[in-house]
Amino acid sequence: MNVKKIAIAASLLGILSGTVISCSNGSQNGNTATNTDTNTATNTSAESKTGTGDGKLRSVAFTAGDLSNPFFVLMGQEIDATAKKIGGNDVKVSVVSSAYDLNQQANQIENFTAANTDIIILNAADKNGIKPAVEKAKQAGRIVIAVDTGAEGVDATVTTNNVQAGEVACKYIGDRLKGKGNVVIVNGPAVESVVQRVSGCEKALSKYPEIKILSKDQNAEGSRDGGLRVMTDLLTTFPKIDAVFAINDPSGVGAELAAIQAQRKDFFIVGVDGAPEAIKAIANKDGIYAATATQNPRGMAAKAVEVGNDILHGKKPSNSTILIPVKLITKDNVSTEKSW
Repeated sequence: MNVKKIAIAASLLGILSGTVISCSNGSQNGNTATNTDTNTATNTSAESKTGTGDGKLRSVAFTAGDLSNPFFVLMGQEIDATAKKIGGNDVKVSVVSSAYDLNQQANQIENFTAANTDIIILNAADKNGIKPAVEKAKQAGRIVIAVDTGAEGVDATVTTNNVQAGEVACKYIGDRLKGKGNVVIVNGPAVESVVQRVSGCEKALSKYPEIKILSKDQNAEGSRDGGLRVMTDLLTTFPKIDAVFAINDPSGVGAELAAIQAQRKDFFIVGVDGAPEAIKAIANKDGIYAATATQNPRGMAAKAVEVGNDILHGKKPSNSTILIPVKLITKDNVSTEKSW
């Protein structure tokens, strides 16, 4: 995917506030953030926690899947705010984008580790493939928290209940179709969160024997341009589509754009995220974007920092996996619900 990677240290909020926020991956909305270095993390700690022995939070780093997606921009902002709330304004925060590239993300973690970063917050590009980098970081005394999607070997995971997100979204589809019709799934990167959403969707739709899934393997890369591309192809391939499940709102918004261009209004779209652009689309009474299963990027990010800080002080969570529930926003309740 065509993404300009970002590395942000120290004055994170000032830089991020200059990023145009719109629900899209890549540069589809013209949303590009400048970057001085994509692979090298700024030295975020004046001294190693093993050297001071006081357990004080001095540095936090975040490697995100894609910082041109406003979801991860908000997470980066909240990580900065929460870290400084805990440790004061002297806490150093670094945020980089992996662009869902495993090798790049492994290098980023290595750089964070070498910089004596206290807490590394990881949005894994590859759940299993990132494990060696995670293990090296932990061997060096770093705390690694997975956020939004799981990763092998981490100290803890904070994520949306993604199976539930898929189930809630696709139960809505099944009920609205009254148990009969053709559905396509606009898929995304093969990260654990996406795999779980699709699994939840399939589980929900399996309860409706007369609903047929026409396609579920087309990767729209979690982006608006990808959703436009994939949905355009699907509309050409399948003349009769009744509903679309998009694994996130950017790809769902792209799917709606494909429908508009094709002058098609004979189906409806359900996504996942609760993104501002999707909420606006759902609020359009004449639009085909019908619902979204909301996530809480700020809540997840804050919890990840808090859990990491607890572990830094010797307080491990009772459950290493913390699931954040979702709720469904539809045209019926969109007027009373908020996005991020």
